[in-house]
Amino acid sequence: MSSEQSVKPRHFEARIALMFFALFAAFGVHLPYFPLWLEAKGFGASEIAVILAGPMFLRVLTTPLITTLADRARNRADVLLAMALLTFVLSLAYFGVGSFVAILVFSLLLAVPWTPLPPLADSLALSGVRRFGSNYARMRIWGSGSFLLANFAGGLLIATYGAETVPALVSGTLLLAAIAALALPRLGRPSTTPPEGRAPLARPALWSRYFVLAALGAGVVNGSHGFLYGFASIYWKAIGLDEGLFGLLWGTAVASEILMFMVFTRFFGRMATPMILGIAGLCSVVRWIAYPLVEPLGLGLAGFLAVQALHALSTGLILLGVQKLIAEEIGEERTGTAQGVAYFANGMAMALVTLASGPLYAALGANGFFVMAAVAAVGAVLVGLGALSAPKGRVRR
Repeated sequence: MSSEQSVKPRHFEARIALMFFALFAAFGVHLPYFPLWLEAKGFGASEIAVILAGPMFLRVLTTPLITTLADRARNRADVLLAMALLTFVLSLAYFGVGSFVAILVFSLLLAVPWTPLPPLADSLALSGVRRFGSNYARMRIWGSGSFLLANFAGGLLIATYGAETVPALVSGTLLLAAIAALALPRLGRPSTTPPEGRAPLARPALWSRYFVLAALGAGVVNGSHGFLYGFASIYWKAIGLDEGLFGLLWGTAVASEILMFMVFTRFFGRMATPMILGIAGLCSVVRWIAYPLVEPLGLGLAGFLAVQALHALSTGLILLGVQKLIAEEIGEERTGTAQGVAYFANGMAMALVTLASGPLYAALGANGFFVMAAVAAVGAVLVGLGALSAPKGRVRR
């Protein structure tokens, strides 16, 4: 590495953690409560599904392009900063729109700069892992923490002042993300040094059967959560749960994810990556089978808290497993591109599931979760097929 690449910036981990904290606060408000705002605007389930899914289809095309270009930039942090500033500016449009077409259009525009922010932050964090021995989970956990706080605070504010506060909460948190991006460490161009203990590859591992199938399978498993993200809050409201409890329910999921970040290295750090992703897929199947049974069995809030706690295994393991996969298989000079590929798989699956979720929820209600169990099972099978092509030592350790 060059001298610029080898010198660790001051407070590197803290600055990356701050970025994750600010960035995921915005997601912590938008993901669970944006559908409630749309419902308050008078839109039906199918219209909500289109508004949520439309940007997903667009961003699976634009995000890999932006992350690939970031690998060629002098500083990926500068690309992240530009995207964060543009995201905040575009989010202000929600204050002046009300029609279905206008909200859809601005949601599409907003998705272009907003969606690359997490993979760009991940690529910077993984550069620290490679160059300086930083611990990814300890930095990323602050994102989950802020997501949790935003869930709770957003739920309380919306219960008090109504769903019309959602645009202000989204824009406010995006402004914090733009400010945090100003403090990001500048690492120079990505290093071309291969991962420790790995020889330079004759062809990019990025397109190996193992990486593609593992990333695709992980994306499908994660995509099965689209039904939950789009309609869980609406479902809870329909069965009479107090809106003030929504923050607790979403927060329980994220709290369990935070716990996974805390114990991952101890319990899963030496486990083979395909095994980690496979466990996440199977736990997702269990979660979606259990979800529609909570209300008929009379388990109430306690039952929903229990299935939300499974988020640690259905999502936390996926997030960390994918980063482990990239760190093991892909050189730093292609980390941004690899993040984009993984995001494409996740984003396309999430978009398709979310688009289908509107008609699915209208037809089946909570029983739509049974369909998500089948989707998660497909993802687990894809991971298993990828494991068959894994380099020696990747399946068992």
